[in-house]
Amino acid sequence: MPIRNPRTLLAIFHDIAAAVLAWYVAYSLRFNLEIPGYYMSQLAASLYIVIPLQTLIFWGFGLYKGIWKYASIPDLKKILYAVSTGMVSIPTLMYMVHNPVGIPRTVFILYPILLLLFMGGSRVIYRSWKERRLSGLSSRKPVLVLGANDAAANLVKSLERSSEWRVIGLLDNDPKRHDRMIHGVKVLGSIESLQDTAKSLAVENVIIAMPDAPHSERRKALETCTKAGIKAMTVPSFEDLIGGKFTVSQIRNVELDDLLGRDAVQLDTGGLNDLISGKTVMVTGAGGSIGSELCRQIAKFRPGKLVLFDLSEYSLYTIEQEFAGRGIPIVCAIGDIKNEARVRQIMADHAPEAIFHAAAYKHVPLMENVNAWEAVRNNVFGTYVVAKVALESDVRKFVLVSTDKAVNPTNVMGASKRLAELVCQTLQKDQGTRFIMVRFGNVLGSTGSVIPKFKAQIEQGGPITVTHPEITRYFMSIPEASQLVLQAGLMGSGGEIFVLDMGEPVKIVDLAKDLIRLSGFSEGDIEIAYTGLRPGEKLYEELLADDETTLPTPHPKLRIAKARHENELWLSRLLLWLEGNAALEDSAVRKALAQWVPEYEQR
Repeated sequence: MPIRNPRTLLAIFHDIAAAVLAWYVAYSLRFNLEIPGYYMSQLAASLYIVIPLQTLIFWGFGLYKGIWKYASIPDLKKILYAVSTGMVSIPTLMYMVHNPVGIPRTVFILYPILLLLFMGGSRVIYRSWKERRLSGLSSRKPVLVLGANDAAANLVKSLERSSEWRVIGLLDNDPKRHDRMIHGVKVLGSIESLQDTAKSLAVENVIIAMPDAPHSERRKALETCTKAGIKAMTVPSFEDLIGGKFTVSQIRNVELDDLLGRDAVQLDTGGLNDLISGKTVMVTGAGGSIGSELCRQIAKFRPGKLVLFDLSEYSLYTIEQEFAGRGIPIVCAIGDIKNEARVRQIMADHAPEAIFHAAAYKHVPLMENVNAWEAVRNNVFGTYVVAKVALESDVRKFVLVSTDKAVNPTNVMGASKRLAELVCQTLQKDQGTRFIMVRFGNVLGSTGSVIPKFKAQIEQGGPITVTHPEITRYFMSIPEASQLVLQAGLMGSGGEIFVLDMGEPVKIVDLAKDLIRLSGFSEGDIEIAYTGLRPGEKLYEELLADDETTLPTPHPKLRIAKARHENELWLSRLLLWLEGNAALEDSAVRKALAQWVPEYEQR
C-alpha cells in the first residue's frame, strides 16, 4: 500500500528509530551500560530480524492511521498491543530461524518496556507541545466554566484545542471540589464568587456547563452571571447530548428556553416502544410546531411507518425533507381533517395503530373575529371526523392535543377545543379505540407564540408590545410538551383528560425583560408598551375548570382531570348544528358556543 502522506513516513521512521534505541538500551542496561564487543555484534545482527518484524506489526495494528496531535488512550492501547505482540513474535521468529547467537533473556524483557515508553511518551509529549502552543495564542479569550462535573471536564478537554477560548478556571458550589484540578484547570471556588473571580482574572465570558443539573440551579447560575455583568454561554441540553444531536464542545448563547426550561421528562421507554416501535403511527397537523415535534419524538422509537397528515403543502414538504434519510418509512398525505372521504382513504391504506391529533386553528385573536366559524368547524367537526374514522378503523389509541384555554374558555378557540374534548369523550366506548385528551399551556417557539414577535420587535429597536402588565401564561418547551403527550397517550385507558404540570405561571412582561437582556440590551434600551387585552384574551390561564378535580398518576408531571361528560344525544345535536350551517357570523357563533359550553364566558 503506497504511503501518500510524508508525515506517515516520518512516523514510521520515528518508530523504527524507537525500536532500535529500545533494543540498544535494553542491551546497555543488561550489561550496566558497557556492552562487550561480542554482544555488540550480536545486537547489530539481531536488528535484521527485530526491525522488519516490529515494523510489520506496527503497520498491522494501524498505528499510522491516527494523528499525533490528537493522541489519546486508544492510541496508547494500540501501541501496547503492538509492543506486546512483538514481545512474543521476536523471540519466536529467532528460534524458528535458528539464530546462532544467544540473546540474553533480560533483553527480551526490557525491550518491550522501553519501546512502549519511547513510542507512547513521544506522542504524549508532541500533543502537549501542540496544546501549549495553542494555549499561548494571545487571540484566545479567557473564559470561566460554571460546573465541575463530567460535562465540564469534557468541555475543558475539548477547548484545549480551541482557537477561540482558553479556560482559566472552574467554579462549582460543591466545596469538596474546590482547589482540585480537572485536566490541568483549577476549581477556584463557588459560583456565588463569580463576580469577584471574574474581576480579578479580567474575564468577561462564562460557559455554564451544567446540562444535567436541575433547572433551578441552572437559572440561578444564569442570574449570577447577569448580576455580575458577564456574558453567559451554555452547552447543549442533557437530552441533546444523550441523543447525540450535539457534543459538549458546541457552546451556544443562552436562550429563553434555558431561563424557562424545566427538568428532563422521565419517559416509560419500554411502554412507548410497545406502543410505537414497528407500528404505523399517524400525526395530523404534522407540519405544525407541535405536530412536527411529535413526529421527531415518535421517530426515536422507530415506528414501522409514520403517516404525516397536513393541509399545508409547504409545511408537509418541510417535515418530509427533515426526515429524509433517517431510515423511517414516511407517508406525506395532504388533506383536510374535515374531509371524511380523504381521512378514511388514508386510514384504510395505512391502518395506523395510534393517531396523535394535533391539527387545529389555535391563534386566539385571529380566530375570535372573522374566522370564528372556521375555528369551530376545524377544531370540533374536524376532530369528530378523524375520531369517528379512527373508531371505525379500530385504531388502538387516539390522542387529542388540547389546550389550557379549554378551561373556563373566554374565546372561540378555547371553547372549540373544549367541545373537541367532549366529542372524544362521548365517542369513547367500552371496547375499541381509546380516546385520550392532553391539555397544556403555551410552548416556546410554537406557531403564533409571542417569543418570535418579541424578538422581531427587539431587532427593530422596540418597543415590545405587551397587552397588560399583569398578564401571565404557563410555558414549556415544545420537546417537553410532545414527550408528555406521548407519555399520556401510553398511560391513558380511554376517556381521560390529562393535564400537564406546567410549573409556575410566568408574567409576559418578565419574559420580555429576559429577552431584552439575552439580546445584549439593558431594560432601559428597549421600551415596553402596554396595548390592552385583545378580544377573547384572559389575564390568567387556568389548567382546570372550577367544577373539576384532578387525580394523580404514576408520572409526576401528569394529572387526570375529572370533567363532565356528555351523551350520544348531545353529540347528535352538536353535529346537526355543525353540519346544518354553511357559515355563521361571529356573533352567532359565540352565542351558540355559550349554549354548548356553559362555562364559556364572552369577553
